[in-house]
Amino acid sequence: MESSPQEISALWAEFLDGREVGVDDDFFAIGGNSLIGIKIIDRVTRDYGVELSVRDFYLAQTPARVAELIRRGRARA
Repeated sequence: MESSPQEISALWAEFLDGREVGVDDDFFAIGGNSLIGIKIIDRVTRDYGVELSVRDFYLAQTPARVAELIRRGRARA
């Protein structure tokens, strides 16, 4: 499974009640919260085999940057 920014946007949308999510949207600005963040992190681990720290996820803030973290995490594996 790839980790394109568009794919990560779609994943976020699933957890944000189907809200449209752009690749550069800020997680908290579009209604994200810590509980949703944890759920997304768990899903990323399951779907992509990459464990993101809560800190890294929150600092990344956008689907584009999270996709990059996943890509780098997979490259190290």
